[in-house]
Amino acid sequence: MTPQPVSRPGLLALLLSSAALSLPAAAQETADTILSGGPVLTMEDSQPRAEAVAVLDGRILAVGTEEAVMAHRGDTTRMIDLGGRALLPGFFDSHGHVILGGLQALSANLLAPPDGDVTDIAGLAATLSGWAEEHAEEVAKIDLIVGFGYDQSQLAEQRHPTREDLDKVSAEVPVLIIHQSGHLASMNSVALQRAGFAADTPDPAGGVIRRAPDGSPNGVLEENAFYLGAGGLFSKLGADAMMAFAEAGSKLWASYGYTTAQEGRASPAVLAAAQAAGAQGLFPIDVAVYPDVLIDRQAILDNVSDSYEGHVRVAGAKLTIDGSPQGFTALRDRPYYDPVGDYPPGYKGYSAADMEQVADAVNWAFDNNIQILTHANGEGASDMLLAAVKAAEETHDPADRRPVLIHGQFLREDQVDMIKALDIFPSLFPMHTFYWGDWHRDHTVGPVNADNISPTGWVRQRGMIFGTHHDAPVALPDSMRVLSATVTRRTRSGDILGPDQRVDVMTALKAMTIWPAWQHFEEDAKGSIAPGKLADLIVLSADPAAIPPESLAQLEVLATIKEGQVIYEAADMDGDAAVAGRGFGGDFPPGAGLAPGYGLLHQMEDSIE
Repeated sequence: MTPQPVSRPGLLALLLSSAALSLPAAAQETADTILSGGPVLTMEDSQPRAEAVAVLDGRILAVGTEEAVMAHRGDTTRMIDLGGRALLPGFFDSHGHVILGGLQALSANLLAPPDGDVTDIAGLAATLSGWAEEHAEEVAKIDLIVGFGYDQSQLAEQRHPTREDLDKVSAEVPVLIIHQSGHLASMNSVALQRAGFAADTPDPAGGVIRRAPDGSPNGVLEENAFYLGAGGLFSKLGADAMMAFAEAGSKLWASYGYTTAQEGRASPAVLAAAQAAGAQGLFPIDVAVYPDVLIDRQAILDNVSDSYEGHVRVAGAKLTIDGSPQGFTALRDRPYYDPVGDYPPGYKGYSAADMEQVADAVNWAFDNNIQILTHANGEGASDMLLAAVKAAEETHDPADRRPVLIHGQFLREDQVDMIKALDIFPSLFPMHTFYWGDWHRDHTVGPVNADNISPTGWVRQRGMIFGTHHDAPVALPDSMRVLSATVTRRTRSGDILGPDQRVDVMTALKAMTIWPAWQHFEEDAKGSIAPGKLADLIVLSADPAAIPPESLAQLEVLATIKEGQVIYEAADMDGDAAVAGRGFGGDFPPGAGLAPGYGLLHQMEDSIE
């Protein structure tokens, strides 16, 4: 379409009335780009809002009033009129899995509304069959039909699909569907055979093979059983496919405004894919990788770095203690409230790592001054982490290690006190209030304790900072859904889960920008709009602090800028093409966001030239 100029009221008169705005002031550096004409939310307490931002050589040159910043305008300065839209620092991924997110982006979409269309097992099978037919060449190449994102809590049957259900999709080709949590999966009969699962196969440590009455696997695999089984099925993917996942995932993250992503639990193959993708220039954004501490510690020691190479760095280690709260595999300190399925009386879940492994991993990280991120959902898992960190701190000299608790869904208030005392950074998951809040209220923890899942209110009451995350591909890396859930805590059904745990919009934005930057030891370069920091920026369709909280989820990311370069932008003023490249099984539009001069920002530039 032909760009249509959009003028900001009064701008032309301002340009005509002040010759000083068209010439750089004496002794002032000339900016490559100046953005103005909309609210600038800096995330800097000393200057929370500004009118304009100047960029030079990929870094912020100046921030402030339009008059002051225009002193850096020269003949070659590119002028961007925001047209009333909001400029923010790029979002910093507090926890996610960007390469597995690429798998999500390239597989069958089994998510429930609003992110997909699957509401029952028949619809799930139809979606898989349609995807397999549409991608017949790829299915033949990898010998696998794969879907991502089913959730038994959102299926009419409220159960996991079994091998019999998936045999209806194919009796010849292996079928693997991955639960939205990423902690469970289901396979058809062929896949189970290829993975080596039979009636006499024992459950692996930290995992469960669910079984039919005759003892044979029924297709549903929990935790380490899933991870072991999936490894063989993905064997035909190869390095090229892994790099394709890496590239697709990073582009998906960029479309939601993330300028730094996390690969929050990397196997050796995933680490190799990330490094190879970085070497080939496939990442438009930075990716901080955390290899699994229980698999290859030497790889962590050999590769850990505080600088990026090809937009990739190994930032620390990842430890996983338990599983999924909505899948009833997280380790609680008490029985689940009303679990749906065949569970024994008093069932509390289980750990994927025992206390000896947890203590050893944390102690190793402290010995080597390696930052460790630890997945702990249930209260029992959090107790294990806190005990391990407490013991390590008592036996090691003080240092700025910034250990991180990932998720902490069912934290008790006394555990929040200990997190503060031990200087653990909490990366919380308030998106659960939207996606699984009703399920937690009715089945996992009950109506009383459900109000305190992802307790951001408790954290702020204690003066603590925190990060919020999407854990994609558990959910789409939808930054506006993260923001909305943190502020409103509204569930799918419309209930408000724990009104006392809500925080204001600016606090929620800091938990997506400057505070996760601190979490990753990158606060000096990222997370806010301040002179000297990287020009990692995003343009939103409106000022999130100036609209009703219930409208936050409808905000759009219209442009993403990494170090001064446009890496993603909407193709028209309505942002229609901005979402066309997102989701599953599709590619980004040619050229979308990979170079300046396309789409929305081009129109903004035209409007004031």
